[in-house]
This record gives sequence, C-alpha cells and structure tokens, in this order.
Amino acid sequence: MTTNDDDLVAQIKQALKVVIDPELGYNIVDLGFIYDVSVDDGAAHITMTATTRGCPAASFLKEGVASSACLVPGVDSVDVTMTFEPPWQPLMISPGVRSSLGFAEVN
Repeated sequence: MTTNDDDLVAQIKQALKVVIDPELGYNIVDLGFIYDVSVDDGAAHITMTATTRGCPAASFLKEGVASSACLVPGVDSVDVTMTFEPPWQPLMISPGVRSSLGFAEVN
C-alpha cells in the first residue's frame, strides 16, 4: 500500500459516513460496521458487518457502501464483503454514539 492508497482509504471511510443504518439512525462507520478498508491499484476492498445475521437492512447497507465508495475519486472498483466474524457488539460503536443510544459504559 502506498501513501496515496492510505489517503484513499481515509477518503473512502469518510464517504461511508453517508450510509445510515435505518433502524439506529447513525452512520455505519460510527456504528462500527466497517471492519476493514483497503485499496489496491484503485480497487477498494471493504469488509463490513451488520448487527445480526438476520438484519433486514444488510443488503441495503452493503449496496450503500458500494455506491458511496465508488464515488470517491481514484476508486475504480469496489468489492464489499459481509462478514459476521467477529460478531458485531455495541462496544464497537464510537463512544459518543454509544452514549446517545443509551448503552452504559462497562468498566
């Protein structure tokens, strides 16, 4: 990965913040649904999850990720992989969003 690819990864992560989980009302990046973003010669590879395997919004979210990432200049193609390993947990949510959703901090 080159420095240019690092910049592209950051731009893709920023672009993915427009994808909002319809049930929780927050973007999927802050909800911790994005596990990995990498770029190889303009090909973006994104690994993501949903709250559960049976999440009815999983396809919608996956399509939103692909659509948003391909709008980033320098991205020629997007491959989105949905995984449930490791299982998503509320601890993956960014602290500010987790607090606003009412999840208590566990020490």
